[in-house]
Amino acid sequence: MQINICMWILHLLPDSLITWIVNLILIAGAVVTAAGFFVRFIPFVNTYRIPVQIAGILLLTTGVYFQGGYTTEMAWRERVAEVEAKLAAAETRSAEVNTEIVTRVVTKTKLVTQRGDDIIRYVDREVVKNQEVIKFVENCPIPEIIINTHNAAALNRPIEEKK
Repeated sequence: MQINICMWILHLLPDSLITWIVNLILIAGAVVTAAGFFVRFIPFVNTYRIPVQIAGILLLTTGVYFQGGYTTEMAWRERVAEVEAKLAAAETRSAEVNTEIVTRVVTKTKLVTQRGDDIIRYVDREVVKNQEVIKFVENCPIPEIIINTHNAAALNRPIEEKK
C-alpha cells in the first residue's frame, strides 16, 4: 500500500524528474550493494558490512521496482495515446458518415413526399375528370366480400370471414 502511494506521489512529478529519481535510486542501490561486498577489505569499516549490504540490496530492489513501474506506466500512456488518436480518427469518420446519412435521409424523405403529392394530384385530377367512374360506382355497388378481400391482400393479412 505504501509503495502505491509512493508511485502516486511520483505520478504528480514531471516525467523527466521521475526518470532522474528512479535512475538515481537504482544506481545508488547498485553502488551501495557493491560497496557492501568490498568494504570487508577496510579493517575499521568491516563491522558495518552487513547493514550496508542489506541497505544496498533494499535500495537496489526498490530502484528495480520503481523502474519497472515507471516503464509500465509509460507503456500504458503510449497505449492510451494510440487509442485516443484512433478514437479521434473514428469520431472524424463518424461525423462524415453521419453527414452522408442525414443527406440521404433528407433526399429520400423529399422524394417520398414529392411522390405522395404527385399521386394525390393525379387521383384528384382523374376523379374530378372522370365523373363517369363515380356514377358507375354509385349505380353498381361492389360486394362487401370483394372489398374485404382486397383490403386483406393490401395489408398482407389472411381473409377474415364475418359470421
